[in-house]
Amino acid sequence: MHLHIIGICGTFMGSLALLARELGHQVSGSDQHVYPPMSTQLVDAGITLKEGYHADHLSPVPDLVIVGNAMSRGNQEVEALLNSGVPYTSGAQWLAEHVLPGRRVIAVAGTHGKTTTASMLAWLLESAGLSPGFLIGGVPRNFGVSARLGDAKAPFVVEADEYDTAFFDKRSKFVHYRPHIAILNNLEFDHADIFADLAAIERQFHHLVRTVPSQGHLLVADEQPALERVLALGAWSPVAHFGGQATSEWQFKLERDDASRFQVIYSDDKQGQEEDAIVEWPLTGEYNARNALAALSAAYLCGVDLARGCAALARFETPRRRQEVRGEINGIQVIDDFAHHPTAIAATLKGLRAATTKGRLFAVIEPRSNTMRLGALRERLIDSVADADSVFWFQPAELDWSMQELVAAQGAHAQLYSDIDTLVAAVVTQASPLDRIVVMSNGGFEGVHERLLAALTAAQKSAEEGQA
Repeated sequence: MHLHIIGICGTFMGSLALLARELGHQVSGSDQHVYPPMSTQLVDAGITLKEGYHADHLSPVPDLVIVGNAMSRGNQEVEALLNSGVPYTSGAQWLAEHVLPGRRVIAVAGTHGKTTTASMLAWLLESAGLSPGFLIGGVPRNFGVSARLGDAKAPFVVEADEYDTAFFDKRSKFVHYRPHIAILNNLEFDHADIFADLAAIERQFHHLVRTVPSQGHLLVADEQPALERVLALGAWSPVAHFGGQATSEWQFKLERDDASRFQVIYSDDKQGQEEDAIVEWPLTGEYNARNALAALSAAYLCGVDLARGCAALARFETPRRRQEVRGEINGIQVIDDFAHHPTAIAATLKGLRAATTKGRLFAVIEPRSNTMRLGALRERLIDSVADADSVFWFQPAELDWSMQELVAAQGAHAQLYSDIDTLVAAVVTQASPLDRIVVMSNGGFEGVHERLLAALTAAQKSAEEGQA
C-alpha cells in the first residue's frame, strides 16, 4: 500500500512514517520544513520526501493519505486531497488501528519530559531483553531511530501528546491510544493556539484517564495540583504516585545536587513491598531524576527488576536535542536542548548550572512554539533564565510580539538579536574556555548550532595564527 503523509517531518508524523515503512508500505511525504534529525532518518529508511505542500505531491495517487495535525484548511495539498476523494485519516487514528491492537500500550503524557521519559522507558525494557516497540517524538540515541515495531508480544511505548489530532478531529491525540499504563508526568498550560486555559487541557487529560482499563495502571507525578484535579474527576485504575514526597509509592532522594546520583525507593504498603536502588548516570537535573522515576515505575510493572533498571540507566543516552552536546571547541561546549516552555527552560538551566562547576553558562533561546508566538507565557520568560550567566534571545520574524521590553527587564546579562549571524558573532566574542553554550528551541533555529561551532573553530584558528 502507498501511504502519503502530509507534514511528514514533524516529530510524531516522521516516527509514524518509520513504522509504516517497517510494516512494508511504500511511504512518501511532504513538509514545509525539512531538517535533521528527522529528515535524515526518513531518507535513510527509503522514504521519499517532497518539499512544500503542492497538489502534484498526490501524484501518483496514494492509497491512503495521513494528515498531520499542523495541516489546516487552505493548505494547497490538503485542498487537493479533499477534492480528490482519496481516503485520508489522522496519524493518531492510523497508529491506533494498524500498530497498537494486541499490544500492551504504555502512554507517556505530560507538558514536559515526554520524549526523555519515553526514551528511558524503551531503553529499560530493551535492557531487560523485552524488545519493545515505540514511537517517540525525538531520536533516542540508544536506538538511533524514533520508532520501531519491536516484538509483537512486547510492550509498545508511545509518547502521548495532548495536542489536537487533525483539522477534522479536535480531540487530543492521546485519546486514540487506549493505554494499559499511563504516565502523567506533569501538567501546565501550553498550546495556547488550541486551548483557552489550563482547565481545557485538564479535561483532555481526564479523557485519557477514562480510557485506561480497571486492570491497568496510572502512574502520576506528585506535587502537581493540575493532575490531582484530573484524578478528582474520576479514576477507575490503580494509581501510584512518584516524586519527592514521602507519601509517594515511588520516591527519589538526591545524593548529589546536580542529580547525577540519587536513590530510588519503592514502597507498596498494600502488598508489603519495599525496594531501593541507586542511579548513577551522566544526566543532570532534578527533572531528569523525576523522569527516571516515572520510567522505572512503568518498567517495574512490566517485570523489570528495580536494581537492574537503575543499572541500565547508567548506559542511557539522552535523545537527540535533549541536553545533547553538539561539539566542543577550545574548551567551549555547545549543547542542544528542545526546551521552549518557561518551565522547561528553567529546569534545563538549573540542571546545567548545578553541573557547571567551572566557566559560565550561556543560554541562546528562540521562543518559537505556538504558545510563545502568541505571547501567552512571555512574563514567565524573565525568571526562567535566572540560572544563566548570559542570555542571548533571538526574535523570530513570525513572533507576534516584541521581546524588547522583556529583555530590558532582565538587565545587562540579556541581549536581543533578530539576525542569526550577529547573534553568533556576539556569543563567540564573549565565550571563553570552560564556558557552556546551551541552545534552546523546538525548531531548526536556522542551523545556529553548526554556525556556532564553525565560528568557534574559526576564532580558535585565528588566535593560533596570531600567536605563530
